[in-house]
Formats: sequence, structure tokens, C-alpha cells
Amino acid sequence: MRLGLALGYWGRGPDRGHLALVQEAEQLGYDSVWTSEAWGSDAFTPLTWYAAHTTRIRLGTAIVQMAARTPTATAMHALTLDHLSGGRMMLGLGLSGPQVVEGWYGRPFPRSPLTATREYVDVVRQVLRRQGPVELDGRYHAHPYRGPDGTGIGKALKPIVHPLRADLPILLGAEGPKNIEQTTRIADGWLPLYWSPMRPEVYRLPPLGRGFMVAPMARAHVCDDVADGLLPVKAMLGFYIGGMGHAAKNFHADLMARMGYEEEARRVQELFLAGRKEEAVLAVPDAFADEISLIGPRARIAERLELWRKGPVTDLLVTSPDPRTLRVLAELNS
Repeated sequence: MRLGLALGYWGRGPDRGHLALVQEAEQLGYDSVWTSEAWGSDAFTPLTWYAAHTTRIRLGTAIVQMAARTPTATAMHALTLDHLSGGRMMLGLGLSGPQVVEGWYGRPFPRSPLTATREYVDVVRQVLRRQGPVELDGRYHAHPYRGPDGTGIGKALKPIVHPLRADLPILLGAEGPKNIEQTTRIADGWLPLYWSPMRPEVYRLPPLGRGFMVAPMARAHVCDDVADGLLPVKAMLGFYIGGMGHAAKNFHADLMARMGYEEEARRVQELFLAGRKEEAVLAVPDAFADEISLIGPRARIAERLELWRKGPVTDLLVTSPDPRTLRVLAELNS
């Protein structure tokens, strides 16, 4: 099981300590570093900055939101950074949810998410393979565009730049069973949310091909007080389950429910949407936060790390701002 460093997206502004953390992770032997985006900072720009200040560590997006860019624009970003970094790029994609897609990007959320994802990946792969002009008569992505409001003179094109790697890895963030199953067929890896090594049956994974990546994120913190160490995990869960979606359509809350915490998930949603955010965070069960993270003294983390190694996880993407924690995990995983 390889280790990665997951930095997420910015809050009010950039974290000036992130570059040093990335360089420390590279020195410790971490395999990869990952950036994200929501509705603030983008994922590609920080990753390019880290690429310029490192030499070996692989570079991943977890995730780039599909609604933010056309698939050809995303492929342009990926092939450009792959060249600049010497072939270290990994492209993690995700649909996000209706609240973000329609509220932030001003686009309709696809009524058929599976079709939209499949078409998006198809176009990106066509660009990276550069075997001919990009052509797809898709429901959501048409190349060339032939809609009634177009000029009718669009031309099928292939990239001017020769991509460095036709097989640049594409990973997908997927939560529902059908989406996960499709991910195992069309992508090179899966970026799970809320992975619990104690409940692999929740994800209904089909047989995985050789080299297929399973790369969940997990908050890690070496500390003496487990309950105190879990608070940032609970804060994250409270925001995602309560705030990252509508009361009637929240993929994160649905996943928590499938993991055995349905009543608690709905309570967190109810409190968060009522503006009682602190109560929502405290309503997140310690047991749930604990099983999807690595929190506590070194010996406890060592014991729990064995559970992660026994399952299908190939890459553990650690979210931690603490160099000591990164070092301990590197030692335990060596």
C-alpha cells in the first residue's frame, strides 16, 4: 500500500506551509500528492507549483470537477502538466453534486450521471491517445457540436501537442454502487469517499483489474487524546453531510446511511440546515469518524493501519498538516 499526501482545497487563502509539507512527504518516500477543488481555489494551479519544486512525487487531482471544464479543456490541463512534470500526472475526476454544479457553475446537473461521466472520460482519453480528431455524438458532450444553436461549421480536431503518455491514469470519485461499478470498467482507479476497512461490503466492489488503484483519503493524526483528535474529522463530516448537498439530494449523507449510520446522517443534515452547525458536528458519531480515519497514539495507528493493508486499498491518501504524523505513517508503512 502506497502513501499519498492529500492537501484538499484552500480555505480563505493558500496555506503557506503546504509546499514544505509536500517536500517533506517526498523525502519520506510518499508516492503522491493530491489537490482538490470546490468553489474557490482550483486543483491544477497548486499542483503545478508543487511539480516545479519536487522531482519524484506523483501529482494527482482528487478531484477535478467535471462541470468546471469541458473534457477537452481538462485533457489540455492534464497533458500540459504531465509534460512539465516529466510524466507524474494522475487525473482524478468527479461530478460533484446538483447544488454545486447548478449553483456555482450555472449548469444543469446531468439527469444521467453515468452517461455524463462515461462520455467525459471517453473524450479525455481520445485527446490523450491522439489517434485522430476528437469525435463523439454524445448526449452531454458532442464533438463537433451540432446543436440547433450552433453555426454548423464546427470541425473535429486533435490536439496540437503530442501527449507525453496516452495512458495517463484517470481516476474517478464515485459513491453509488452503479457509479463504482462503471468506474472499475472505464477508469484506472477509484477515489472513494469515507472508506472504512471494516465495511468493504458497503462498496460492492466487482473484481478489480491488475494495477487498478483504490485510493481513499483518510485524516491521520498522532496524538494521545483520540476524542480530541477526531474533532477535525467530525467537522469535515458535518460540513459534507450537512452542507454539501440539498436536504433531498445529498450523496454524502446517503453514503453515510449505507454505512450503517442512517439516523445519525439525517440528524446531522437537519441540524446543519437549521443553522446549528456546531451541534451538527457534535452529532457526528465518534465511531463513524474513527473508522474512516487514523487517529491516536502510534501503537493504535499501527494496529489500525493493518486493517487498511488487508483490503483492496492500493494508495492511502493522508490528510494531515503535521510532519510528525507523516513521518510516523511512513515508518509504519515501510
